[in-house]
Amino acid sequence: MSEELAAYERRFRRAGLPLLIEDYTASQDIFTRAVPLLSFVFLFELAGAVNLDWPWWQNALAVLAGVLFVLACLVVLNRLRGRPPLARPRDVGPAELAAFVLVPALLPLLFNFQPVSAAFTALGNLAVLGLVYLVVGYGVVSILRWALRHLLGQLAASLALLTRALPLLLIFSLITFLTVEMWEVFGLMSRQALAAVGVLFVMLGSLFVVARLPREVRSLERSAGAGPPLDARQRFNVGLVMFISQGLQVLVVSLAVALFFVLFGVVAVQPEVRDGWIGEPANVLVSVGALGERLQLSEELLRVAGGIAAFSGLYYAIAVLTDATYREEFLAELTDELGDTFRARRDYLRLRAGAEGF
Repeated sequence: MSEELAAYERRFRRAGLPLLIEDYTASQDIFTRAVPLLSFVFLFELAGAVNLDWPWWQNALAVLAGVLFVLACLVVLNRLRGRPPLARPRDVGPAELAAFVLVPALLPLLFNFQPVSAAFTALGNLAVLGLVYLVVGYGVVSILRWALRHLLGQLAASLALLTRALPLLLIFSLITFLTVEMWEVFGLMSRQALAAVGVLFVMLGSLFVVARLPREVRSLERSAGAGPPLDARQRFNVGLVMFISQGLQVLVVSLAVALFFVLFGVVAVQPEVRDGWIGEPANVLVSVGALGERLQLSEELLRVAGGIAAFSGLYYAIAVLTDATYREEFLAELTDELGDTFRARRDYLRLRAGAEGF
């Protein structure tokens, strides 16, 4: 029976829904699985004992002292938990997580008297734990594999939406692409500001998608109609599957638009016209002779194409949410896929109940 339960749990993980597993805990199922990664980060941070102003032999002694300090902390932690002095933790609980955050942060503080570096090390380790919790705990890698397998089918399902949305979008984008203001804004913008604008578009599109996810998850759960109701964490896991799946579609459409405008700009926008639009010589990355012309790929062209692609992705994300036909087709495919998983969860829970009763 334990083998059957393990088979069900592997299926849930492959589907990107590890939270359907009962008794799924952060200490045993998330951070313990990430021990190799956490150990690598922990050992890498022994460099916090190094000072570049010291001679090599002094740094070698500092690293050795750092290793001894870490081993001493491990011994103390294991003794407090009732384990052998140098035993590897069987599960990673609050004490181990606190040690992962604090012990490396103490090295630059004790050996180099650098409180700022110590604080950044602690904050960085907290960020690593948060990332591990999200990626491992919610099966992000498995979700990506599932979404990539279904990406072509979902884009085919959105073909009707694409044929309605893209012509208007391309006409608007072409007019915008051939304006001086577009090239002045994106061509002369600093890279930091350009990155900020890109993040703004991504956040805005994500906000539109996230705002509708709770209702879509509840609708999906009702449509699947199998097994006990999901709890809040499990609904979040299902919502993450939908979010990543739709996000990949938006990404593919945005990249396609960007590629179109890069090719169009290389062929149609001559260097003299481009330089006149931006008011200075462009930063040419690639230049080739073809079609009787000098075709150039410039950084400014990539910037403008990227700006239009970001806007197109935002437009497509909103269109996906408001197009009833596409949403029905998209949710129908998800309902079929997740309905099988929910029915497997129902059988899994019955099997667990029988095992516990026995």
